[in-house]
Amino acid sequence: MNDPLWLMLLKSVVVFGLTMTLVPALVLAERRVSAWMQYRVGPNRVGPFGALQPLADLVKMLFKEEVRPGGVPGFLFTAAPAIAATCSLVMMAVVPLGGTLEIGERRIRLVAADVDLGVLVVLAASSIGVYGITLGGWASNSKYSLLGGLRSSAQMISYELTLALALLGVLLLGADGTGLGSFSLSDMVARQAESGVWNVFRAPLAFLLFTTAAFAETNRLPFDLPEAEPELVGGYHTEYSAMRFGLFFLGEYAAMVAGSAVIVCLFLGGWHLPYVTPSEVVGVGGAALQAAVFLAKLLAFLFFFIHVRWTLPRFRYDQLMRLGWTVLLPLALANLLVTGGLVAAGIL
Repeated sequence: MNDPLWLMLLKSVVVFGLTMTLVPALVLAERRVSAWMQYRVGPNRVGPFGALQPLADLVKMLFKEEVRPGGVPGFLFTAAPAIAATCSLVMMAVVPLGGTLEIGERRIRLVAADVDLGVLVVLAASSIGVYGITLGGWASNSKYSLLGGLRSSAQMISYELTLALALLGVLLLGADGTGLGSFSLSDMVARQAESGVWNVFRAPLAFLLFTTAAFAETNRLPFDLPEAEPELVGGYHTEYSAMRFGLFFLGEYAAMVAGSAVIVCLFLGGWHLPYVTPSEVVGVGGAALQAAVFLAKLLAFLFFFIHVRWTLPRFRYDQLMRLGWTVLLPLALANLLVTGGLVAAGIL
């Protein structure tokens, strides 16, 4: 389905606006949820119930002095946070927010970039995102930052394997005699609707593996070793300030949004409700309902992201690597073999 240029731009603006709206909301939710879990008050001074605190943070970063250490490569030092933020936003372009909107004779897919290889775009963008963190650590001309960048590289390599193998197990669920089928996230959501069973129930181990790897990919606790304040002061972003610092955290929270959205599409049925007859082509009201269902699932999983951060302690670095290579990777391989066998036998 080839959309005109103006429609592609409009959908891109909508997806970008949605992500950029969720990021400050997540910053506020992070503070409020952590305060609730620790019996504290949390931000409550700027605006009603502290709702304008993210705006105050933005203004502070915009007017804060940007300090660049001596002896750093200026271009790479500046480009690193931009790479980290951009790659997270690119992933959202292939995430479908709903089915197909029908207005008159025009049918509009509710996804910014409806590509057949959407899954590969997600993997590629998440892999390239590590370059931003690694370059930021190296270009800072600081030992603490360099160690944080190296940790991030090792962590991404370790957990990217588990992420890809868990994803391949999900792709096997849609296999037929000609291959694995479409790699489009929209088609994966449609297959779950047709079968009437979400993939989280058909492949629970793949869901756990993919979710764990997603936490590691986004550098969230208990996998935030690249920044570990007690050991590395601030890790890869130690020497960053003002908006460059803000771009790194924009990338982290945008990656949370993108990772949660991908999990919703792969395992939680996307915009479909259980026990409701799916309809891919809908009017304006149906499209709004689909988007609302998708957003509700997304927000629920984002709450889970935040809850885990304030529940589990940080791993030691050796524990992090041991978990990735000796536990998760063998489990991902075993899951792939078992899933392939069950699909070949016609059980799944």
